[in-house]
Amino acid sequence: MNQQRLQRVLAGMKAAGLEQILVTATTSLYYLTGYWVEPHERMIALWLCADGKAVLFGNEIFGLSSTRELPFVAHKDGDDPVAALAAAVRPGKLGIDKFWYSKFLIGLMEHRPDVRPVLGSQPVDENRQYKDEAERQAMRHASAMNDQVMAAAIAGLKAGVRENELAALVNREYLARGADCEGTQLVCFGPNGADPHHSGDGTVLKPGDSVIFDIFTPISRYWCDMTRTVFYKTVSQKQRQVYELVRRANEAAEAAIRPGVPLGKLDEIARKVITEGGYGHCFTHRLGHGCGIDCHEPPDVSGVSQAVCQPGMVFSIEPGIYLPGEFGVRIEDLVMVTEDGCEVLNKYPKDLQVIE
Repeated sequence: MNQQRLQRVLAGMKAAGLEQILVTATTSLYYLTGYWVEPHERMIALWLCADGKAVLFGNEIFGLSSTRELPFVAHKDGDDPVAALAAAVRPGKLGIDKFWYSKFLIGLMEHRPDVRPVLGSQPVDENRQYKDEAERQAMRHASAMNDQVMAAAIAGLKAGVRENELAALVNREYLARGADCEGTQLVCFGPNGADPHHSGDGTVLKPGDSVIFDIFTPISRYWCDMTRTVFYKTVSQKQRQVYELVRRANEAAEAAIRPGVPLGKLDEIARKVITEGGYGHCFTHRLGHGCGIDCHEPPDVSGVSQAVCQPGMVFSIEPGIYLPGEFGVRIEDLVMVTEDGCEVLNKYPKDLQVIE
C-alpha cells in the first residue's frame, strides 16, 4: 500500500462521512496498492475502512498474495465471488466504486440487506486529482514521448496516405517509446475533422485538407494526450482564420491557469475568444478533462465544473471549432498547475503548419 496516498483517502472518507468503501477500478487499485489487475468479468475489490483496516478480495487467478499491511482473500472460479466480501463488510452505509459491475453489487445486496450502498468513488477520485512528485515526473515523461510521436505522425503525411495508416504509424511510434499498449488514435482528414471523435478509417489525404491528430496512450501507466491540426499542401483563408481563433483560445486559457482560478473560468475564457470570432456555436464540447492513470479522470474542465485549480492538477486544454461538411480544428495540451501558474507539458509547436 502507498501509505501517503492511503492516508489522504482515509481523510477524504471521513470528510465524506463514509466509514467504509470498496475500491474496484483497476486504476484506483493501482494508485493505492501498486497492483495492476484487469479483472475482466471476475471480481476484485479493496475494502477500506476509515479506521485504516484494508483487505483485498479477488480471484486466485490474479496471482496476488497477502502481506502484513494488506491481506488478500481469494476465491476460485465457480465460487460465489462476493461471499467472503459480504461476510466482512460492516452494516450500514458502504461506498461503492462508480465502475463496479452491477452483478457484484446486486450479489452483495442479496447477501447483506443490512448494507446501504452509496456512491463512494469521491475519496479516491479527489485525491487522484493532485499528482505527487512521482506522478508529475511520469506525466512529463509521457508528454515528452508524445511530442516525438506527434512529430513522426506529421512527418508521415504524404500523397495517398490513409487515416488508418497514420493511426497505425502512431501506435508503432508509441510502442517504440515504451508505451504500455496501442490505442485508438483519432486521425481526421478534411470533413472528418468536423466530428470531434472520428477515428481513422480508409479516407485518403487530399490537398487542402485539414488534418487533426488527437493521439494518446499510457506510458508506464500514465497517459499522454495531445492534439495538433495541420494543413496539407494549401490552407484557405477560412481555415487560417479558424485555426488562429482556436490557437488563441488555447493560449488564453493556459495563460490564466494558476492556483485558485475556477476551472469553469478557463472554459469561459476559451469560449469567449471563439464566440467573439463568430464560431461559438461550433465549439461543441467542454474545454478539457483531468488526465493521469486514466486518460479521462477528474477534474472536469467545463462551464459547470466546481473544481478550482490547485498545484499538482493535470488536465487538458483543448478548444475546437467544427464545421460539418468542411473541416475541423482542435489544439490540445496537457497542463500541470504549479505553485504560481502552470507548466504546459506538450512542447510541440502550435504555429500554423502547411505540410508540403
